[in-house]
Amino acid sequence: MLKGILTKREHEIFELLIKNKSTKDIAKDLNISEKTIRNHISNVMQKLGVKGRTQAVIELIKLNEISL
Repeated sequence: MLKGILTKREHEIFELLIKNKSTKDIAKDLNISEKTIRNHISNVMQKLGVKGRTQAVIELIKLNEISL
């Protein structure tokens, strides 16, 4: 359910974040580095103008980009 704010990879990462996966788990699941995961999360936080992962998740839910 992509609506344009998130890239496909960012969407995958946030879907895993809301399933309570750690950065390490997400990196392992997607076969990319933890640093890359953190970069994607930071990019999303910048796009949304928020200061934390939790705020990013809340905004993405409000925007119907992800759902619980």
